[in-house]
Amino acid sequence: MKKLYPLFINGEWRESDSLKEIISPYDGQVVGQVFFAQPVQVKEAIDAAFKAFDQARKMPSYERARILEEIAVGLKKRREEIARSIALQAGKPIRDSRTEVARATMTFDLASEEAKRIGGEIIPLDLNAFSVNRWGLIRRFPLGPISAITPFNFPLNLVAHKVAPALASGNTLLLRPASQVPITSLLLAEIVAETGLPAGIFNVIPCDYRAAESLLTDDKIKKITFTGSSSVGWEIKAKAPKKRVTLELGGNAALVVEPDADLDFAVTRAVTGAFSYAGQICISIQRLFLHKKIYDRFMADFLAKTKALRVGDPLDESTDVGPMINEGAARQIEEWVLEAAEKGARILCGGRRQGAIFEPTILENVKPEWRISWLEAFAPIVVVYAYDDFDKVLDEVNYSIYGLQAGIFTRDLNKAWRAFEALEVGGVIINDIPTYRIDHMPYGGVKESGTGREGIRYAIEEMTELKLLVLNLK
Repeated sequence: MKKLYPLFINGEWRESDSLKEIISPYDGQVVGQVFFAQPVQVKEAIDAAFKAFDQARKMPSYERARILEEIAVGLKKRREEIARSIALQAGKPIRDSRTEVARATMTFDLASEEAKRIGGEIIPLDLNAFSVNRWGLIRRFPLGPISAITPFNFPLNLVAHKVAPALASGNTLLLRPASQVPITSLLLAEIVAETGLPAGIFNVIPCDYRAAESLLTDDKIKKITFTGSSSVGWEIKAKAPKKRVTLELGGNAALVVEPDADLDFAVTRAVTGAFSYAGQICISIQRLFLHKKIYDRFMADFLAKTKALRVGDPLDESTDVGPMINEGAARQIEEWVLEAAEKGARILCGGRRQGAIFEPTILENVKPEWRISWLEAFAPIVVVYAYDDFDKVLDEVNYSIYGLQAGIFTRDLNKAWRAFEALEVGGVIINDIPTYRIDHMPYGGVKESGTGREGIRYAIEEMTELKLLVLNLK
């Protein structure tokens, strides 16, 4: 990795008056320096994307597919470099960082295929005598320049979920990556620049909130796609009431385990779902509901496997759990845990902080109304409850302002269907954890978890407008 990273605007690498050091959350070392865009440079990028849209929307399907395929090839070639950038900036263990690069590669491969499938339909309009010999032709058209604002926890794949469908559907894009992890997006820009994509179609502009304001308010911007905190997301939507907005926001995922579950599999998956990337995943398991019949057996194995996790340096191949994104985030969850303990919660394991590292933590005896239970922790922490009534536990799962995904382990198809109908979430995962996601499925939530869906085909629908042509063939 190099040490100095310029902006990517209108096909050119630009410097600015603002140079920011990117700091490793694990050891505080400087990972690199990134130029941050000034407001005038953000405006230049918007103008470039607006001007390039005419070329982007006319680009044939095969050419869009080729560019996306070449991006995927470029990611494969630079897999280790990009994975290392994720581990250094975000503190994500290197093994998980490699998995993220592989997922992003698949995301661009999927987009390459979907670029060839953006079709339409023909509908007959002769539903009354006047409309005989009239036909409707429906087709999707790109919207125009899109602002994409991405979070720190998946510096590549959540970026890919905005860049790939935008390019596949003939839009132009302005990417503002999270301030903690911009280097990965700039490495992606290097790959994109080698594909021959015309200048202005893709721009990467790390910047502060003041400079980013025009990405929300400029009339040239036709859509905003944001992944991040609920408070910021809804504020963005309020600032852009006339624009198309997709919000992928917070979560408070629950897992329910019935007595008929494959417990060995459920325990192993629960450890993964609760503590991967220090719980900093929107669909990380925060609440675990265990039927009383299997509670003791499940907890014995769950505790043993949790205590066996290796915590430490994200670049160490043996590390399972690295640091949180910064010490402030770790301090906040420490405060929540101590608050719960003072109220009577039992800390079964973990609960200690060292700098930005917070140990994998399991709590019992927590009231549902305490903030560590119903708000989003975004940390390596799980609150465990026992239950004996399946329908009542579905109500308990719904006791949250969030509704992203939920998991149910059961072999009873009737219960699975009841959960599907009753749970206030965007996705119900049967016989696996709520943290499960594969990149072509529709992904998004309800309530405070956002609006709209990602997953390449579904994101393309969000990034395009239906237009109708009526033919009178009399």
